[in-house]
Amino acid sequence: MCYHWACTIGNPSIKYKSYHSGDFIIGGIISLIYMMSDQVTFKKLPSEELLDDPILLQQNYLHILSLVFAVKEINENSQILPNITLGFGIFNSYFMATWTYLASMELLSSHDRFVPNYKCSTNQNSICVIAGPNSHISQVMANILSIYKIPQFTYGSAPVMDNVIHTAFVYQMFPNEQLQITGILQLLLHFKWTWIGIIFQENEIGEQFLREVLIMFFQNGICFDYIKVFPTVAFSNEMGEQINNFVKVCKVIMRSTSSVVIVYCENQVMALFRMISVSEYWEVTVERKDKVWIFPAQMEYTSIPFQRDWNMDFIHGALSFVVSSKEALGFNRFLQMRNSVSKNEDSFSKVFWEQAFECSFSKSILNPKSEKWCTGEEKLEALPHSVFELSMTGQSYSVYNAVSAVAHGLQAFLTSHSKYHISAADSEKQKLFNHHVWKLHHYLKKVSFNNSFEEKIFFDHNGKVATGFDIINWVTFQNLSFLRVKVGKVDPSVQFESLLSLSANNIVWPNIFNQTQPLSLCNDHCSLGYSKIKIEGKPFCCYKCLLCPEGKIANQTDLDDCFSCLEENYPNKDQNLCIKKHTVFLSYKEPLGINLTSVAFLFSFISVVVLGIFVKHQDTPIVKANNRNLTYILLIALLFSFLCVLLFIGQPEQVKCFMRQTAFGISFSVALSCILGKTTIVVLAFMATKPGSKMRKWVGKSLDNIIVLSCSLVQITICSIWLTTSPPFPDSDMHSISDKIVLECNEGSAYMFYIVLGYMGFLSAISFMVAFLARKLPDSFNEAKFITFSMYVFCSVWVSFVPTYLSTKGKYMVAVEIFSILASAAGLLGFIFPPKCYIIVLRPDLNRKEQLVKKQK
Repeated sequence: MCYHWACTIGNPSIKYKSYHSGDFIIGGIISLIYMMSDQVTFKKLPSEELLDDPILLQQNYLHILSLVFAVKEINENSQILPNITLGFGIFNSYFMATWTYLASMELLSSHDRFVPNYKCSTNQNSICVIAGPNSHISQVMANILSIYKIPQFTYGSAPVMDNVIHTAFVYQMFPNEQLQITGILQLLLHFKWTWIGIIFQENEIGEQFLREVLIMFFQNGICFDYIKVFPTVAFSNEMGEQINNFVKVCKVIMRSTSSVVIVYCENQVMALFRMISVSEYWEVTVERKDKVWIFPAQMEYTSIPFQRDWNMDFIHGALSFVVSSKEALGFNRFLQMRNSVSKNEDSFSKVFWEQAFECSFSKSILNPKSEKWCTGEEKLEALPHSVFELSMTGQSYSVYNAVSAVAHGLQAFLTSHSKYHISAADSEKQKLFNHHVWKLHHYLKKVSFNNSFEEKIFFDHNGKVATGFDIINWVTFQNLSFLRVKVGKVDPSVQFESLLSLSANNIVWPNIFNQTQPLSLCNDHCSLGYSKIKIEGKPFCCYKCLLCPEGKIANQTDLDDCFSCLEENYPNKDQNLCIKKHTVFLSYKEPLGINLTSVAFLFSFISVVVLGIFVKHQDTPIVKANNRNLTYILLIALLFSFLCVLLFIGQPEQVKCFMRQTAFGISFSVALSCILGKTTIVVLAFMATKPGSKMRKWVGKSLDNIIVLSCSLVQITICSIWLTTSPPFPDSDMHSISDKIVLECNEGSAYMFYIVLGYMGFLSAISFMVAFLARKLPDSFNEAKFITFSMYVFCSVWVSFVPTYLSTKGKYMVAVEIFSILASAAGLLGFIFPPKCYIIVLRPDLNRKEQLVKKQK
């Protein structure tokens, strides 16, 4: 039994607290007020440097009001915990571990009595504790409260819990931190921001964040202009040093080339961060530049009293991750009806009222110079947004859901114990929890409910609330007001690729960007037609741009390597686009094709005319003397040689490709064989006329036919082997001309092609030598001289043909071969037959036997 005299203890240690009685008490450890002090030198005892000079983070007062509102709403709701009243006991932890330990121990004591682990009355027991918004508060609190297995709810930040036992009793109203990091990554990738700065707070969650993003961001092509640590903010005698450190960090930010900065800190840093808006008063020469700030859900907007008139444009266009929340209309009405509470149990309200409304309830140390008295009837809605806003933030929404989760878990607990039903007497309820509070964990882990804003709340297997994040765009105005516009969401219930949904068109960017999407790159994008090349000694996001080599393109910006077009395409002049190649071939419709065709027909016509002249005058001496039959065969062979040109013009087809080279090779070989036969017969005939010559037996009517037939059969055999083993076929040359597809005949075997040409060259060389020997023979109709010239022309043409043929491309290669065919055939026709036609047609007087005998004599 506990006697009253045994509980007589001095005044409680923590000055700022709020208490409301109830059947069950919900504890709260919330950092709202800093204690300022002059520099402590420890030269005086007791120290006179310590000052009771509180600094209020005004926006954090919403967290307390959210807890009060949630308790009030549950107490007024007959559907949950009927006949049971919830109360609360909230303590300020001053953002310091020592005060958090003290607050935790006070929660284990009776109301207004600091006796840890000693309870004079069971109706003051705390069934759970809600703590935040800083991560270290949760860690420190768990060291004490986990001993008693008291449920602990953390909000505002995700603490790094190394102790597995402590983790079992902690419920995080902050979603999975990995989800937020992934959301930040996808946000950067969405806007292609690859060159960023990072400012992180010097604590465990900041260091853990840095470890995770270094690997994850590098793997996704994002690198860092700078990474700076922001010292943990403690409004104490280190304040001057912290401001100096902040100025140094700010100089780095403003001098940097990155346009995007991730500020991974907690609430209290925002007050110091607001100094950017008055940077022109610093004694620095660095010009302020607007940046796109990315704030995590741990860092909500806060300010301290003397900042109420500071410009807010520094946050204009910023993007914040906040815990997903719904619009709380009931909470807005609750705030509008709120006034200052004069009860001693609520010391938060008094200090907030005096600092927010710049008034005083008395000439206290809080506002000793205030000329305005507080009435307590001032309206919160009259405060500017820079001081207080009438809407539930992500962190205050988390506090609200924590209270609701406790209420639903408590109801499930009490309902399951039929012997202590919800309608049981107060003493029974208190005894139940005095002995079985640890059993509440079983029901909290399974809790699942829709809150009053119709959002489903439950915890995952790690004790984290299973919700996502909203992305907020900050829009500020000159009257110190602002809007928080929801522009996106990170939803854990969808696939990883669709984790981030964003309305990019609704985002308002910082003024310096003129409402165009900011770029954050180490250097300008490599334009189309250029590829990236690494700069030694620089991060991989920094690179130079190199023009694509010939034949390759870059059709996107910042390509690592240029690439070749498909074979049927070619690069344009700027090397940023593949254009479909045009198909080309030597056509009958183009001037070159028309001219060559006309020349071929002209020479064919001349051949026919000459043949007609010779046939008509076949019985004249000059025709007989020049071996009439071989002359006919020669003219017909030349005619076919000219007509073979038509197989080379037009789109290549299977029949054309199969026939053209062999047709010309055989036709021209027959012509050369005829010339060789005629010349050989002439030489042998004159050699046989010498007395005792053994050549008589070789001179006969069939020798010339044998020569023509045998020489022609050799070429026919070569062509047959060619067509049998590796015949020519239609083909497309994709590479010779970069912007065209050349339709051509693939010769099948280049060796056989050159063997055919070589054999014709061999015949012409033999004919040249024989004709050269016969050039001075005494015959008035001797054509050896003309054959010599024609063979000379033939050899010259085809010797020139080979290098010219190999050096040309496309249809001009075909034109070179056609020209060679026409030139060599025309050489034979032009040098051999005009003198004879001249005599036959114009000088018939010379076409007589007497003239032949006269010449022989």
